[in-house]
Amino acid sequence: MKTILITGASGGFGEAIALTLAKQNVKFILTGRNKIQLEKVCQFITSYTASKVMPLVFDIQDLYACKKAINSIPEEFADIDVLINNAGLAVELNTIDKGDYEDWERMINTNIKGLLYTTRLISPNMVAKNSGHIINIGSISSREVYAGGNVYCATKHAVLALSQGMRMDLLPHNIKVTHISPGAAETNFSVVRFHGNKTRADKVYEGFTPLVANDVANVVEYVLSLPEHVCINEINITSTAQFNGLIQRTHKTVEA
Repeated sequence: MKTILITGASGGFGEAIALTLAKQNVKFILTGRNKIQLEKVCQFITSYTASKVMPLVFDIQDLYACKKAINSIPEEFADIDVLINNAGLAVELNTIDKGDYEDWERMINTNIKGLLYTTRLISPNMVAKNSGHIINIGSISSREVYAGGNVYCATKHAVLALSQGMRMDLLPHNIKVTHISPGAAETNFSVVRFHGNKTRADKVYEGFTPLVANDVANVVEYVLSLPEHVCINEINITSTAQFNGLIQRTHKTVEA
């Protein structure tokens, strides 16, 4: 039974990925900050599938919390085969001269440092057993920049660079690394970005049909289904209406 750790699994892409992969009867370690929501996801999985699951509630921005949580994983779940670095967020759309320092810290600490912390803590065991798969959820903003997206886009550029660096570093150890770049997707992403303002968040998706979380989950499922000798290094996925950072059909810039 394969063991999979997913960060940011209490909602959005992380929840959808967990629910999709749960059909394969695996062992999950699901992490998140929202204890109530995370436990709901775990309860659903154990109620409707044969998969085993344990929640880890902690803030991925905090190195000490990451170490404590991951070191607490019981032996039954400790041999992690797949790490899905999904936790990430964007905060506001301020120009660089008006950026909020705390918003910058949240994005850098979650999107870059959190990914580094979990990878550093889990990858040594993969190296030791000469197998494993790391999937980093990036963004179309890993290669594109849009107005007001300065720091968020910079963090996602960093995720792409880290994915490529990981792939090279871990190649001798038979470890796959995949970077997945979703475009605009209607999840709780924009709600978080705009501090819970759903009216403002909904406007991001007006005029076109965006991706949904299950679209990305299906891509993750496919990537993990491939033979041992096949590694998808990078995938870009957008809705039909979107190309790069622009909605071509409406010529509306989106914040992915």
